[in-house]
Amino acid sequence: MKTLTVMSRKGGAGKTTVSVNLTLAARAAGLRAVLADADPLRSATEVLRGRDEPPGLLFETSASKLFTLTEACRRSGVDLLVIDTPAAPEADVAEAVKMADLCVAVARPTYLDLAATVQSVAVIQRLGREGLIVLNQCPPSRGGLEPPCVLKAFEALRFANLPVAPTALRSRMIYQTAFAQGRSVLEAEGGDAAAKEVRALFAQAWRRLNGKAAPAVPTANDDLAGLAARRSEIAARA
Repeated sequence: MKTLTVMSRKGGAGKTTVSVNLTLAARAAGLRAVLADADPLRSATEVLRGRDEPPGLLFETSASKLFTLTEACRRSGVDLLVIDTPAAPEADVAEAVKMADLCVAVARPTYLDLAATVQSVAVIQRLGREGLIVLNQCPPSRGGLEPPCVLKAFEALRFANLPVAPTALRSRMIYQTAFAQGRSVLEAEGGDAAAKEVRALFAQAWRRLNGKAAPAVPTANDDLAGLAARRSEIAARA
């Protein structure tokens, strides 16, 4: 089993957006993925509570219970555990980092978010974990050109001493529309561009976790039959 911790020391960066979409991307790919909602705000729980899923997709937890949950998931044959963390206190964030094989630090391309990323990187490096920085809620590119704020963010993060995912998640209404329906953008109608971003990010994270290519992730538009088959397989394994 691999464990992926999604973190940001600043609220509003999009931890839950990344956590939920990566978890559901993994399940769509046929993996037995579990999301641990360790954020007291319970945003991930709010998004996923109404889904028609077999038991075991989501667990509400806290920093003090993460070790026990991680071991239980390992024993039950989970392939990927994703932990959605609080922004603070640092001690709780550190507990989630300790559990991780890979930490995904989420940041918007703003000055305050990038400053908070420095804090995230410090925790990751202090605890000796692997990390990946992901830019979220970026303005869309125009004619293949990145907006200045995104270019400046990528440049600033060059000095963070952690790799930066080449795929930036764009500011798209479909992320919120999908959440209102309890879905990922992979499952949402009209979410092709966002789904492409999520699939690319999942592939990057999976390669860092396992050193090999990720299993293919279908979308609602390009492989409904394959998605249904994967869900049936997950249900049978649950």
